Amino acid sequence: MSLAQQITVARKYLRYYLTAGNRHDVHSPFVFSLIEDVLRDKQERPEFGEIELLRKQLLASEGTIQVTDLGAGSLVSKGNERKIADITRYAAKQPKFGQLFYRLIQHLQPKNIVELGTSMGLSSAYMAKGDPNATVYTIEGCPNIAAQAKKNFDSLHINNIQQRIGNFDTVLPELLPQLSSLDWMYIDGNHRKEPTWNYFLEALKYVHEDTVLIFDDIHWTPDMEEVWHRIQDNEQVTCTIDLFFIGLVFFRKDLKSKQHFILKY
Repeated sequence: MSLAQQITVARKYLRYYLTAGNRHDVHSPFVFSLIEDVLRDKQERPEFGEIELLRKQLLASEGTIQVTDLGAGSLVSKGNERKIADITRYAAKQPKFGQLFYRLIQHLQPKNIVELGTSMGLSSAYMAKGDPNATVYTIEGCPNIAAQAKKNFDSLHINNIQQRIGNFDTVLPELLPQLSSLDWMYIDGNHRKEPTWNYFLEALKYVHEDTVLIFDDIHWTPDMEEVWHRIQDNEQVTCTIDLFFIGLVFFRKDLKSKQHFILKY
């Protein structure tokens, strides 16, 4: 990301931080419960320490990986060889978002969880630990990164993650019809407008009332902001929550009207 892009995102975040609402601005019981029971829950869990110890080890790693990049490209480097530490530092989601996913999964109890973009597998691990009885299907375009993620899952003794390797455009349409239901999908692998929109449309064929779709980096570029607004406007979407770095999309029928929230997190 260029310095100009970083400055632009920083300005957007400042505006978000100064204007985002809180639980006092919400009249939806569903969203109020999410705020009280999920967003505001700061309790530490043993699983958090295990995953963050792994993150620390990856950040200290001197290893490198030959990368096949099928997404929007690296934010920090050119060429095919990248340091494991750099991938972890720049591609992995912050701990507070992994922990948010853990709590959100405990709250919503999805059983079939799909992730586009495994990277080092830290978010996958948080989701898998959130409910060991759920199954996380994580798709990664680069075989070498997927292999490293598998090592990380094994080190955490996680056995409810199924990995798929290949282009999202091919793997996702093959995977979704095989699931008994699509309860959760986290899109974090190709931060461009049209691919993001296409993944949304693919998921839309399989969503139900309790499905949640999570989009990463919705304010990363003007194109990502545009596709986020297109998703909000879709007639099947009944509620969205903008947490700046991620956006949550819901399809609940019990909401009387379409509701969009920008909440501080």
